[in-house]
Amino acid sequence: MAGVTCARALVQAGHQVTIFEKSADIGGRMATRDSAFGTFDHGAQYFTVRDPRFTQALHTVPGLCKAWSANSVQILDEHGQVAAPGLPAQDPHWVPTEGMKTLPTQMAKQLKVELETRVTHLERDALKAHLWQLRTEGAGGALHVFSGFDAVILALPAPQASTLLQTAEQTRNLAQQIDKVEIAPCWTLMLAFPQAMQPGLITLGPQWNAARSTHHRLAWLARESSKPGHSIIERWTVQASIEFSKEHLQDDAARVQAKLLKAFSEVTGIHAEPAHVDIHRWVYAQTTTPLGQSHLWDGKAGVGVCGDWCLGHRVEDAFVSGLELSQAVA
Repeated sequence: MAGVTCARALVQAGHQVTIFEKSADIGGRMATRDSAFGTFDHGAQYFTVRDPRFTQALHTVPGLCKAWSANSVQILDEHGQVAAPGLPAQDPHWVPTEGMKTLPTQMAKQLKVELETRVTHLERDALKAHLWQLRTEGAGGALHVFSGFDAVILALPAPQASTLLQTAEQTRNLAQQIDKVEIAPCWTLMLAFPQAMQPGLITLGPQWNAARSTHHRLAWLARESSKPGHSIIERWTVQASIEFSKEHLQDDAARVQAKLLKAFSEVTGIHAEPAHVDIHRWVYAQTTTPLGQSHLWDGKAGVGVCGDWCLGHRVEDAFVSGLELSQAVA
């Protein structure tokens, strides 16, 4: 979201912009995982809209996003009991009807994007020293150099941005400024229970659609099938606690999956065998120590950095970061 927002604003200001994305599609943690039973938003689960500039941006993709009825989020204790009643959220929870990744994908529709292209080094252009060139690695390990850039924007998790900034002498001061940022990992479990579609059985387990949990293994649980426009087949996305994710960051995925599935059963009371189980590890998920400002921009070097971690960990934080960096550049 930060990178797409920044790129789109710069294009609107008259700049020529190329996005380099190491993955096979746009979105980052605004991610959607497909399955035979429907989709899972296995990164960001929803977003809020507080900044009028974000409202204006959403008007450019009309009808794509709808309010999620899970605005009353339950608070559960260690044993899965409701510790506090669900209260109406201060801000509506919004979701794209076809999955979280569709929002950044639609916003990037008119942009030039190089997919499956990871930037490995920043360096001054070999022919024009005042410009930048990027060394990249593509699919199958293919190496390439892209040159002739007036400026370079990094919309990456802080640790990855710091590593890349260290590759050029002119940008190491920016790397030092973001070294205080801390981002916690998150293991995410995805489950599908098509047996819940049997006649007379509306849902399995609890009647709430989303909850925050104090269980030592779990932090968030959400019924994906309750989201507007999503498949009605019973599906759950379960995000592990920061403490559990840190402790088991390097563990075997199958072992982590078993532990989280057991915790899910304890919290929800759902002991049925899921027809589909998947797991994903986010090494950089939730900001615990933000930068404290919306972006960094070194006008002399022509290098900037943006991301949700500049301000927090919300989707809207990423939007604001990218937008305000674009204004500094333009």
